[in-house]
Order: sequence, then C-alpha cells, then structure tokens
Amino acid sequence: MKATTGRRRGRTRATAAALCLLAGALGAAAAAGPPAAALTAPVSITADDLSTWQTNGIVWSMAASADGVVYAGGTFSTVRPPGAASGTSEEPAVNFAAFDTATGAPTGCSLSFTLSSGTATVRSLVLSPDGETLYAGGRFGAVNGVGVSNIAAIDTATCTPRQDFKVAVSATVRALAVTDDTVYLGGDFNSVAGQTRNYFAAVTTGAALKPWTANADEVGRAVELTPDGRHVVLGGDFFTVNGTSSHALAVVNTTTGALDKSYPGFIPNTSTVQDLTSDAKQFYTANEGTGGGVFDGRIALDLTTLNQVWRDTCLGATQAILVHNGVLYSGSHAHDCASMGEFPDQPRKHLLAQSVDDPKLLPWFPDTNDGIGEPVGPRVMAQTDKGGRHYLWVGGEFTTVNSKAQQGLTRFADGPDTGAPWVPNVSVSTVAPGKVDVNWQTSFDTDDGTLTYRIYKDGASTPVHTTTGYSVFWDRPQLRWTDTDVAPGETHTYRITASDGTNTSAKSPAVSATVADKAESYPARVLSDGASLYWRYDEGTSTFAADTGAGLDNGFLRNTPSYRQTPAAVSGPSTAIGFNGSTQYAYSNRGRSDTTRFSVETWIRTTTTKGGKIIGFGSNTMELSGKYDKHVYMLNNGRLTFGTSNNGGQTVSTIGAYNDGAWHHVVATQGSGGMALYVDGQLRAVNPLYTKNQSYTGYWRVGGDNLASWPNRPTSNFFAGQIDETAVYPTALTAAQVSAHYALRNSG
Repeated sequence: MKATTGRRRGRTRATAAALCLLAGALGAAAAAGPPAAALTAPVSITADDLSTWQTNGIVWSMAASADGVVYAGGTFSTVRPPGAASGTSEEPAVNFAAFDTATGAPTGCSLSFTLSSGTATVRSLVLSPDGETLYAGGRFGAVNGVGVSNIAAIDTATCTPRQDFKVAVSATVRALAVTDDTVYLGGDFNSVAGQTRNYFAAVTTGAALKPWTANADEVGRAVELTPDGRHVVLGGDFFTVNGTSSHALAVVNTTTGALDKSYPGFIPNTSTVQDLTSDAKQFYTANEGTGGGVFDGRIALDLTTLNQVWRDTCLGATQAILVHNGVLYSGSHAHDCASMGEFPDQPRKHLLAQSVDDPKLLPWFPDTNDGIGEPVGPRVMAQTDKGGRHYLWVGGEFTTVNSKAQQGLTRFADGPDTGAPWVPNVSVSTVAPGKVDVNWQTSFDTDDGTLTYRIYKDGASTPVHTTTGYSVFWDRPQLRWTDTDVAPGETHTYRITASDGTNTSAKSPAVSATVADKAESYPARVLSDGASLYWRYDEGTSTFAADTGAGLDNGFLRNTPSYRQTPAAVSGPSTAIGFNGSTQYAYSNRGRSDTTRFSVETWIRTTTTKGGKIIGFGSNTMELSGKYDKHVYMLNNGRLTFGTSNNGGQTVSTIGAYNDGAWHHVVATQGSGGMALYVDGQLRAVNPLYTKNQSYTGYWRVGGDNLASWPNRPTSNFFAGQIDETAVYPTALTAAQVSAHYALRNSG
C-alpha cells in the first residue's frame, strides 16, 4: 500500500481384499496440495504479533508515512505500553496518537481532537502525496484547541493543525482521499462550506469547495482514488448517486463527479461497502451486511473495465482491507466461508489473507477477539516500511491478539517467524499382519500451510521417514506411513514432529504398537466391503479419530470424550469411546455431497433415557447443523429411528429398545432398494419407497447434532453412552454383508 494515500486497509478373500486396500493407502501419505493462490502469492507477513503500545478505546483510522510513522485516530483517551493492564501506565492521547512503525512506541507527535458536546472521534486519516500534510476526518470541533468542523489538516513536520485549512462540514467525515490539489471526503454530511453536498464532496487543499458533485442518498463510508487519477471509487450505504441507481458502490469522474460506472443490484440491498483499496490492476471492496441474504466478503474489480474479477462469500462483516506484495489482507469477524469451499461455522476469525488473483484463503491466521463496542474486532489496516522490514498495522476494538491481552492496536512484520506448528496427533494401527500403520492428523501453523513431518521410531534421533502435507485450521487431512521393517510380536514406538522450515514442534507423545501375526477379521471385512470412513477410536487423549481405511478421512473429537473405553464392541486389541450426552461428539474432516447411496454402521452401548443422535450427516461442524439428515437417533425409550430428508422427513423405526447396557450393532442403509435399519445383524425396519435423500455439502457426525423437527424427538440432541467401530460406505450394504459383520464380532 502506498503511504501517500493513507488507505485503510492364510487369509480369506475378504481379508486379502482388505489388505489390498491397506496397501493401496501406503502411497496416500501426501496431503492435498496447497491451492494455486498459495503458490502464486505466498504471504510474506508472519502471524506473530509484535510488541506494540495500546489504546484504551477503538482505533478507527490509520495512515502510514514513508518515513515509518503510523498515525492512529479513533475514540480513545490514553495509550499505554504493551503488557500494561487497562488503567495502568497510561499517557494522555485524545482520539489521536502517532507511533514509530519499527518499535510500536509513541513518537513526539501529540494532538487532541475534541468536541464541546458529545463524544469526539477520528474516523479517517490520509497523508498528502508529499507526506507533508495529514488530513483527518471524523466528528470533532477542535484540534489542540484550534476550531475546526469535522475535518482538519495537520502539518506533519511540526505536528500542529494548519490554520489555513478551514472548511465547515455539517456532520461526521468517515472517509478521505487526497491528490496534490484535491481532498475527497465521504460521510454523514449534507452540507460542506455552506453548500449542499450529500454524503460525498471535494475541496481543494486550500479548503475551497469544488464544484465536483457526487450526491448520494445515504451515508458514504469509503473513498478511493484509482492509480491513473481518472476515477474516484465510492463506497457506503447509498442506493443512488447523482440520481442513478447504484447501491453501496459507484465509480465517478475525478473532475466532475459524474458517474463512470454504476452497480445496481451488484451488492445485495442488505449489505454495504465499509472500505476500499486498490493496486496497479484492481480495486477491492470490504462489505458488511445485516439480515437475510447478506454479502459480507470481499470483491476484486478490474481497473480498466470496472467489472468484477472475483468475489468471496464468507460471512462475517469485512471492515478493513489492504494490499501488500500481491496479497489482500482483511479484517472482519469471518465465521462461515463454506459457500466458497473454505471453513464452515467456525469460531470467528478476524484476520485473513487472499491472493489478489484468487479468493481462496491463504494460510495466514493471526487472530484478535471481537473486543468492545459494536463489536467486530479489527477496523482498519495500514502498511509501511522501515529499516528494510515491512510492517502491517491493525487497529480496532479488540482487546486480545493471538489470545494475549492487547487493546486497540497491533502490528506484524515480514519476520522473524517465531511460531512453531502444533504438535501432531498420532495413532498406530496393526490391523494387517507384519506391518504398522502410523497415522497422524496434519498439524496447524498460523502462517504456513505446507509443513514437513518427521517420524522417529523407538527413540532414535534420526527420522525413519520424512514427508510434507498441506493443512489449514479447518482442513487437517490425515497422513499415513506404513512401517514394514517389523516382525510379528515386536513392539515399536513412534513420535512425529511438524516443521514450517524455521520452527519445529516438540515430538508427539510416544505411541506403541505390537506387530500382529494375522489379520483382525472384523476390520478386515469392513475394509473389504468398501468403507470410505472407518473410525475405531483406539486413540488416547487427542482430538484425532484415525481413519483405518484408505479414505484417510479422520475425525475431530470435540470436548474431550472418554477415550479407550473397555470392553470394546468387537474382540481384538481395540477400544471404544464414550460421549457424555450433552457436548461431546466427532465430525469428519472432509466435507462431501455424494450421499445418494450410503450405509452407516456403528456399535452402541448405553442405558440413557434421554435419547440422542448416534450418527448422522450435517452441514456444520462446530455448531448444531442447519441441514441434517441421513441419521440414526435413539428415542427416550431406547428405540432407534433412521431418517433421511426428501421434501420432508422420511423415517423407519425399531419396535425394540436398545438402551439395556449391552453392545448393539446398528446399520442403516439407503439406495435403490429404499431405507433399511438393521440391529444386531437382523433387519428391524424397512421402507422400499424411500430411495432418495437431500443433497447438500456436509460432514459425518457421531455422538450428536441437531434433531429439531424430527419425529419423536428425544430430550437430548447428544448421545450418552459408548460408541465403537464407526464406518460409512458409499453403497447400501446387503443383508448378507450386515449379518457377516455382526457374526465376526468375537472372531478376533
């Protein structure tokens, strides 16, 4: 971002087939590669926040000079050192402060923006192209006692208000942009220098009102000059500009204010443009919406055609955007980007990065909280250089940064990278004879997507295997390495590290495996019958449910269920997992929509009288799903219901109850033969007419999810009891297959 603009910014056939599936998985240790955007526009700024002074209120505006000074304006009265608690070690700073970009400490420039009645605030800051003048807009009546009217010019050499720049603006100024001779402003006003100017206006750098007219019907929130000097891009709440329909966004002529491009229907009526920025090829919008059908994401538009290049559809009120080195950084409270193939229903993420050429999210995830005020979190961004380093500053209403106390301001730089990836979650499997499958959930690093994994065997200091994988916080694919340098009866231990190339995690806790001399019959049959997901729940204390099959679709275990419960449902060296019936559940890492035909299989053991969902398909992972079906749930009386959606719910239910404290085998299928529900190897309920279900992208969930509106809804959405050997198939299992699985429960 240019500092001159101040922009915000002996085996059976079944066993043999299963072993073939396992062997086919040996080459599956590489995770899905990074998106193209991650390769073409790597993020140069780290996610490690730097020590920075704080404010006691909201930072709404920033401008960064070429000589490394960052000016911050907002609604605050003091600043304090990093680490100081609110109310301690404070120094006066009335709605304005200036900082050294390299140290994060205040400079000697001190200004006081005040109002005789009400609360003063500084909403926009912009530097003149030569850096000699800082223009400030907001709601204030004086700067250091010098009377002004919602806009002021500051001499940066002396840090004093310019007496020769006085122009009356009738209400809050929210946005500014400046050339050598003109200051463009947007805000809440309807009058400038005694003349009608509705929400946008232009004055000379000598404070004379210009004839430039771009009258809107609602508030102006953002103003951006295009690099060629021909256009002014306007953003805000408006629906018309100069009487022509153009909601929230318009491009007007720099000299006259006449419309060059209108955007009727381009942005939903429920959304507004909060910020604008540009680079040499494109300009970008930050959008916020309320109500149904909102648009909260970012849009890139071509500077030549003024047409859209791309848009993302993340939900979560984007407030600030900034371009640096081919990356668009944004501040928002993004909480759901599933519509663009990114994270669903996660806790809010307040800082994101995208390539200027691609809306896919890049692996850069520092974070703030929402903070005080409305609240949103980040409100403004600025970037400048000093001492050969690039700095990204973020201001807002947050009170934490990267989970540490820090209010109002923070900054990041292009190094050093000091954050190590998370320690990998590891599991081992000995389903097949003469080998050990080492499975792990890919790690997470706040500013690197591709990580290097090293496997250490039996306490050795040299790794036996090294590989790489790509992961982000919502997509942590399972990786696998198979150790064949083992013999039946031997016991081996394994540990794994994750590295971003600079920082390496600690080694994972050691996990041990005793090499089998023959295949386990039950899991071998599950695999040979084509399970696309197979969780055995043999892990210890981690968030990881390893997929034993070739699909490598691991599960995330939420809210610390009870691990390694015995006895397990089937014989052999395996354990079950226990859920509390209120908060605990598991969900699959991989979202999918190919569920026209399917089977779900699991074992349950419970005495609950509150029912709950045992297994199902849902649109959300971290919250109760908005779409949910293809599920088996228990009623309060212990009976089981299998339901799918097809223009309404369709269910089949058992007559018998299964909350007797014994292990029960449950299989539900749907395909061309309709819906069938089996318990303990026997068909208990069927409807051959129910052959279709609702199509949507979702995740397999075990232990709990939404049950609203389903027949005989139990007291709880969540299942209290033990679950084991969960499998999902892309086909409808036959009665013979189901019976065979149940018969193998005691076969070892």
